[in-house]
Amino acid sequence: MNQLDQLKRHTTVVADTGNFKQLAQFAPRDATTNPSLILKAVQQPEYAPLLAEVVAAHRGMSLPDVIDRVLVRFGLEILKVVPGRVSTEVDARLSFDRVATVQRAHAIMKLYEAAGVGRDRVLIKIASTWEGIQAAAELEREGIHCNLTLLFSFCQAVACGDAGVQLISPFVGRIYDWAKKNAGAQWDEATMAGANDPGVRSVAQIYEYYKHFDIRTEVMGASFRNVGQILALSGCDLLTISPELLAQLQSSSDAVPVHLSAEAARVKPVQRVHFDEAAFRYALNADAMATEKLAEGIRAFAADAGKLDGLVQAQMA
Repeated sequence: MNQLDQLKRHTTVVADTGNFKQLAQFAPRDATTNPSLILKAVQQPEYAPLLAEVVAAHRGMSLPDVIDRVLVRFGLEILKVVPGRVSTEVDARLSFDRVATVQRAHAIMKLYEAAGVGRDRVLIKIASTWEGIQAAAELEREGIHCNLTLLFSFCQAVACGDAGVQLISPFVGRIYDWAKKNAGAQWDEATMAGANDPGVRSVAQIYEYYKHFDIRTEVMGASFRNVGQILALSGCDLLTISPELLAQLQSSSDAVPVHLSAEAARVKPVQRVHFDEAAFRYALNADAMATEKLAEGIRAFAADAGKLDGLVQAQMA
C-alpha cells in the first residue's frame, strides 16, 4: 500500500489545487482553492475557455460579481470530481472588513445554491484576522460553514475555536520558511525535521488543544514544503496537499505511522485560554512570525486577486 493510501486511513486527504483535471488520480475527499491557485489555473490553455465562457455569459455584471462566478465555476467543476467539500475564498482585500466579508460570502453561497449545491459541500475561506473570525462566527450561525486560512498562531486558532468555525487551515510550510530564514546559518535541517519542524509543532499544539477540550472545529494542516511535514502530522483531522506532494506520497510504500490522536490529546495537561479582541491583537502582535506571515499572505493573495481582476477585465472590454 502506498503512503497516500496509508495516510487516508488516519487522515482525510484534501487536494490543494484549482486544477480540477488533476484531481481524479489522487481521489481526495475534499479540495481547496485560493486566489493564487485559481490565477495559476486560468492562465493554463486547458482552462482559458472556461474563463472566457464565464465572462461572456456575465459581461454586463460588476467585476466582483463576475469574479465570484469564475471562482464558483471552478468550485462546481471540482465538486464533480470530489465527493466532499470545496473551499472557495473571499477576496483577501476584504480581510479587515467584517461586513463586506459576510456580504461576499453570502454572494458566493447563493451562487452555489443556485447551481444545486448544498451548504454542506462548501466552505467559505476567510483570512484569520480578528474581523475575519468574527465574520465567520456570524456565517456559522447562519449555517454557512467556513475555512479560516492564513493561520499561523495559537491565538488565531483559539479565537476560531471559540467562534465555532467549521475548519481551520494552519500553514505549516510558511511557518517553516520563516523559522529557517530567521535562523540563517544556524538552521539545522535534520534536527528541525519531522516532529521538531516548527510548522508541525504549531499544528500539533492546536490539534491537541482542540481535542483536549472537545472543540468541534476541524484542523486541516496546509502549505507543505515536503512529504516529511505531511507524514509527521498523520492522524490530523485533514491535510490539504498539492498535487506534486500527493504524487510523491503515491510513489512511496514506506510505512506511515500515526503521530496525532484525540485519545492522546485528551490526557495531556492543557490549559484553557480565551482571547477578547484586545488580547487577540496583542498576542498576534507579540508573535513576530505570525504577524509577518499573516500580512504577507494577505498581500500575496490580494495581489493575485488583482491580477485575476485584470484578466477578467481584459475579456470584459
